[in-house]
Amino acid sequence: MTSRPGESASTPMASSPPPPSSLSPPQIPMKLHEINRLKLLNSLREHLSLSSRPHQGFVFLQGGEEQTRHCTDHAELFRQESYFAYLFGVREPGFYGAIDVATGDSILFAPRLSEDYAVWLGEIKPLSFFKERYMVSFVFYTDEIPKVLHDHFQGSGRPLLFLLHGLNTDSNKFSKPADFEGIEKFKTDMSILHPIITECRVLKSDTELALIQFANDISSEAHVEVMRKTRVGMKEYQLESMFLHHTYMYGGCRHCSYTCICATGDHGSVLHYGHAAAPNDRTLEDGDMALLDMGAEYHFYGSDITCSFPVNGKFTSDQCLVYNAVLGAHDAVISSIRPGVSWVDMHKYGNQTIVATGKLSEKFILESLKKGGILFGEVDDMMVERLGAVFMPHGLGHFLGIDTHDPGGYLKEAKRPLESGLSALRTSRELQEGMVRLLYGYTRLGAVITVEPGCYFIDALLNPAMQSSNTSKFLNCEEIVRFKGFGGVRIESDVHITANGCVNMTKVPRETWEIEAVMAGQSWPLKNEQPCS
Repeated sequence: MTSRPGESASTPMASSPPPPSSLSPPQIPMKLHEINRLKLLNSLREHLSLSSRPHQGFVFLQGGEEQTRHCTDHAELFRQESYFAYLFGVREPGFYGAIDVATGDSILFAPRLSEDYAVWLGEIKPLSFFKERYMVSFVFYTDEIPKVLHDHFQGSGRPLLFLLHGLNTDSNKFSKPADFEGIEKFKTDMSILHPIITECRVLKSDTELALIQFANDISSEAHVEVMRKTRVGMKEYQLESMFLHHTYMYGGCRHCSYTCICATGDHGSVLHYGHAAAPNDRTLEDGDMALLDMGAEYHFYGSDITCSFPVNGKFTSDQCLVYNAVLGAHDAVISSIRPGVSWVDMHKYGNQTIVATGKLSEKFILESLKKGGILFGEVDDMMVERLGAVFMPHGLGHFLGIDTHDPGGYLKEAKRPLESGLSALRTSRELQEGMVRLLYGYTRLGAVITVEPGCYFIDALLNPAMQSSNTSKFLNCEEIVRFKGFGGVRIESDVHITANGCVNMTKVPRETWEIEAVMAGQSWPLKNEQPCS
C-alpha cells in the first residue's frame, strides 16, 4: 500500500470510529393491523354467541382530527387516536373505519379533500391508494358513510353500530364514540366494544412485539449515546436533544412515547419532571445523579426506558447504595415474572410460591436502605405501615404498547388496591400469556409490561413520615437529612411475558461497573465482561 506524504509505510492507519448506529427503520408490516382486526372480530363474535346474539352489525371507530394551536392556524404534529391506529394503522387525520361483523370486511372512510389541499399539502391520493396501503376491503369517502353501511348491512331493520366508549383507568378519561351526520339512522351499542378491544390490546402478536422491540433497540442505543456524552456543566435539555436526535436520525422515530424526563440532582425526585413548568433546564453539577426516562415510538408502538447514572461517570458510595437497592429490586422482579404471578405481589414482595425469599421490589429496597443505615427496625413492620410508599410512591410498572400506559390494567373485574403506594399501581392483574386463532392457525401472544422500581427522597413525603409516630420510628433522620437534594433513582425496562418467564427487550448498561465503563468511552455491549477495578 502506498503511504501518504509524511507517513512511513510502517505507521498503522488510525481505526475509524464505530458508526453512530447499527440500526435502521424496519419495514412497517400492515399485516399486523389485519391481525388486530381479526383478533377483535373473533373475540366479539364469541361474546355475541355467548349472549345468543346474531353476528351482525359494524364495529365503527372515528380516527383522530388534526388540531391547531389554540386560536392560530399552526397545526400541531398529528398522531392518530390509539384504538383507531390499532385496528387500521392509518397515519392521516379525518378518517373513519368499520368492520362488518357478519363478513369480516374492513372499510375505511377518507375525508374528501378540497382542491386547495393539492396546492399546500401535496397530491390528493385516490381511494385505491388507501385501500392498498392499509390492506382493507373497501375505501369510500366520509360523506358516504350512511349509504355504504346500509348497503353492506345483511340483517333486517336499522344497522347496529358497536361504538367505542369506556373509561381509561390510567387517565380517568372516557374514549370518544364515533359521530357523523346521519348516525341517528342507526342503532348503537356503547357497552360491548370497549372492554373487548381493550383486552385484545393487552396481548401482543409477534408483529406488534417486533415493533416494540425496535422502539426498545433504538431507544436503548440512544440512552447509551446520551450516557456516553453527558458532562458536568451541560443542561438537562441537551441530554434530551441528544436522545431525540438519535432516535429520529437513525430510527425514523418522529414521535416520542411521552415527554422526556431528563432530571438531575434534586429534580430526580420529581416523578414526572420535564413538563412545561419544569422544562429540563437545570445545569448538571458534579456529584449529581441523572435520571433519564425517555422512549421512542415507531409506527405507534412505543418504548419506556429509564436509566440512572452519575453525571461525572463515577458512582459515590451513597449513589451506589441507592442505585443497587433499586437494581436489585429490578432484577429480582424480572427473574420472577411469568404467567400467573400477581402484579401486586411483584410490587410488594413477590409471589411466595415463586420466590423463596419473598424479597422483591418494595421489600428489597427497604431491606437495602436498612443495611445502609437509613432505616431502623423490622422490614415486615415497615411493610405493614406502608413505609415503602414514602420511598417509592408510584407503581412497579404498567402495560406498554400503542400507548405508554397501555389500557387494560383493570379489566376482568380486577380491583385497584387502596393501600398507600399500591393505589398508584396501573394494574392489579395476574400476568398472562395467551393463544389466539388466526386465519392460518394459532399464534402465541404475550403481554408487555414495564418493570420500573425506584427510590426517591421526596420532601413532600419524607417530612410527614418523620412527623408521624407510625413511621418516624423506622427513619434515621440524620442520614435522611444527608440525602436531601439527592433526588432519586429509577431503573425501567420493558419485558414481554412468555410461557416460562419473560424476555427483557431493553438493552442498556445496568450494573454500576458497566455504566462507568461506557461513560469512560468503552463500546456497548462491553467486550470485556469483567467489572472495572
